[in-house]
Amino acid sequence: MAFSLPYLRQDFAASLVVFLVALPLCIGIAVASGVPAELGLVTGIVGGLVTGLMRGSSIQVSGPAAGLTVLVLETVRTLGLAALGLVVLLAGLLQVVMGLLRWGRWFRAISLSVVEGMLAGIGLVIVAGQFYSAVGLETPASGPARLTGLPGAVGRALTVTDALVPFAVAAGTILVMVGWRHLPRGVRAAPGALAAVFLAALATALLDLPVATVRVSGVLDAVRLPNADDLAGVDLALLGTVLAFVLIASAESLFSAAAVDRLHDGPPTDYDRELLAQGVGNSVCGLLGALPMTAVIVRSSTNVQAGAKTKASRVLHGVWLLLFAVLLPGVLEHVPLAALAGILVHAGWKLIPFKGVVSLWRSHRGEALVLVVTAVAIVTSNMFEGVLIGLAVSVAKAAWDASHLRVDRTEDGDGAVRVGLSGTVTFLRLPKILDTLEALPRDRPVVLDLSGLHHVDHACRSALESWADRHRTTGAAFVHLHGPVTTGPPGGQR
Repeated sequence: MAFSLPYLRQDFAASLVVFLVALPLCIGIAVASGVPAELGLVTGIVGGLVTGLMRGSSIQVSGPAAGLTVLVLETVRTLGLAALGLVVLLAGLLQVVMGLLRWGRWFRAISLSVVEGMLAGIGLVIVAGQFYSAVGLETPASGPARLTGLPGAVGRALTVTDALVPFAVAAGTILVMVGWRHLPRGVRAAPGALAAVFLAALATALLDLPVATVRVSGVLDAVRLPNADDLAGVDLALLGTVLAFVLIASAESLFSAAAVDRLHDGPPTDYDRELLAQGVGNSVCGLLGALPMTAVIVRSSTNVQAGAKTKASRVLHGVWLLLFAVLLPGVLEHVPLAALAGILVHAGWKLIPFKGVVSLWRSHRGEALVLVVTAVAIVTSNMFEGVLIGLAVSVAKAAWDASHLRVDRTEDGDGAVRVGLSGTVTFLRLPKILDTLEALPRDRPVVLDLSGLHHVDHACRSALESWADRHRTTGAAFVHLHGPVTTGPPGGQR
């Protein structure tokens, strides 16, 4: 979707909210990845100004992603920081090729339950992870550790003064956002998240609260272009790392696109163009020696919830990252990190489809199971592995549904026995079918109704024909078959 002047006010306001959410994420992910914080900002800026201008998804926002943190950390540890740019550059170029080959569209076959499970799992991870940030604790690396450590974090928030103050700032931010929609319409013209951050910053400054604020400097000095020495270091280990980056970054971006499409009613994602856009963005990040990027569900969902209508919001968020980080770093020092944590907790909570799970459980329990398994897998592992597990469960469920067979036996008024088969008949279900047929009385007519079958494989077709021939020889008046299997003369009478 191109820029549209009628939506400029909504996009402008949304871009500020996304900027406030993206800033701590860019810095935090960079630090967790073992690289200078400024490199995370560079990736966020490229995600807005380069990928944001390209076609694909109009609402999705790109930047450094937590899902790549472990891989980046391992790359820097084994290959060195200098090699990171080359790895990201090669990964981006490979994504460009995949986009040109139109491989991205295959991700449209993602199960709806997997997508909703991904949203729920990410929401849970955000809520748990940002709670630690709100009380001044380091977030545990694994999902189970985050969950088991929550009671201790809650206890710290209620008993330790150093944790109680930032926790109160985060809680106040959430309360402002929740209550903002109940205020008069004129007041609600400003985004609730933006107002909450402003009020938190104002309270922090006036009361001189002991809370951490945003700090960043030297963004341009952190940029490092790949050189000939880096190219000379290409080997199998580096190429393997490149493939890992491509697989994870592409999957996370396109899974995120499927999830974001569920959150808004605008044009759906063009998966091939989105993959191409991610590739171009990563190529630029690699040239600048920055972190790899993916489409990020946190920033994207925040963008939707803040009222964004066109790609202008994500481009402007990149502009704000660039201007504030390079020209006005002092202004950022007034924004408390606890307030930003509160925004993320609120956004994560809204991603969890509580009512949807209950409704799905009542009507389609198998789909509800896929949703829950996907969410739990993401919480206990990571987004990429969790989605793969969800897809595997979804495929297994589809296979089970496809092989489901129902056998109904009824008595007709004329003394005939009617046996109805519905579903799919494969050799795996053949014993059950033959047991039912062999138990039929041999001195009465039989009507075998196969019209409810979706598929009959060769083994079952031959077995049914053989049974009909054998049953005819025992003296039964006739065997009549309705459906895809026919034996004997027209009409199916034997």
